[in-house]
Amino acid sequence: MSDFTQITFDYLKRTLSFKFDAGTSRGVLKTKEVYWIKAFFEGNSQRVGWGEAAPLVKLSLDDRVDFEQVLQETLKELAQVKWEIDQKGVLIQLSELIPFELPSLRFALETAILDLLNGGVKKIFEGNFVVGKKAIPINGLIWMGQKDFMLEQIEEKLAEGFDCLKMKIGAIDFTQELDLLEYIRTRFSKDEIVLRVDANGAFAVEEAAEKLDQLAKYDLHSIEQPIRAGNWDAMKKLCAITPLPIALDEELIGVKDKAGLLDAVRPQHIILKPTLVGGILETQEWIALAEERGIGWWMTSALESNIGLNAISQFADKLGATIQQGLGTGKLYNNNLESPLVISQGHIIYNPTLVWEEPS
Repeated sequence: MSDFTQITFDYLKRTLSFKFDAGTSRGVLKTKEVYWIKAFFEGNSQRVGWGEAAPLVKLSLDDRVDFEQVLQETLKELAQVKWEIDQKGVLIQLSELIPFELPSLRFALETAILDLLNGGVKKIFEGNFVVGKKAIPINGLIWMGQKDFMLEQIEEKLAEGFDCLKMKIGAIDFTQELDLLEYIRTRFSKDEIVLRVDANGAFAVEEAAEKLDQLAKYDLHSIEQPIRAGNWDAMKKLCAITPLPIALDEELIGVKDKAGLLDAVRPQHIILKPTLVGGILETQEWIALAEERGIGWWMTSALESNIGLNAISQFADKLGATIQQGLGTGKLYNNNLESPLVISQGHIIYNPTLVWEEPS
């Protein structure tokens, strides 16, 4: 039988500043606001669990002007809840208490409470990763920008030992992007370097098939979201004829009928961002449905600070992730929290000898 107790909540807000202008097909990012959720038992403020709510501008369901007000009201209401103190009970309660339309908040609360239950030491799940015994392979992210800037990033990632690169495309001239892919392929075969591209929905429907044909010449692992989300018929046609695997990303946001989407579109892969799809239980449901249909998957961060990145990395470990995940975002910011998360030779590692900087 589970115990029941009350939990007190608070939060801190931080504006993270990018080390460079982070270009996407939706514009250039210079800063990102995040909300660190604090959970503790009344009378014991020393044992604290932390989670992160980090809505993505122009993308998250909970990217809304009144988000902080909603956050304050929600935390006040949750302080009155009697929590079932075991992992399954907490997750089910949160799925019932936090609306689907607040996915980043649900994930933050899941993380904060699980951390609290596990001792308040930034451990969300048991696993080999959090004790430093497992390194998770990740892709090296190449941000959009001028050709020289992108080439500089490519050289940097190769020098750092990455064997999987993910290049954001759709911002500069397409022929220049093809030139960059050709540059990599003239140096490394597909067996030496895995190449992914992410269009973030930048291709027009009428040009997408032709562009996929051109991209396929470079032995790509996959392309993420070639056309804008929401056009299931067009995406289904692309997935049926594509010469390279298509991975749905933004397409998953706000979708409750998961099986309906997967059956209608039949993608080759899906990409899970817990912050965007609604947290732990929602992510697990997507994966179960995908695996039933022979659809591949991997997880990525959604530009969270190290609080969120830590939770997603531990979650990926719990789920048995094997291929390269999108978890290399910890070095993006000038003012990220110092943490035991380390990137080395194309892997993310948790070094237990390093100390967390406490949120403030």
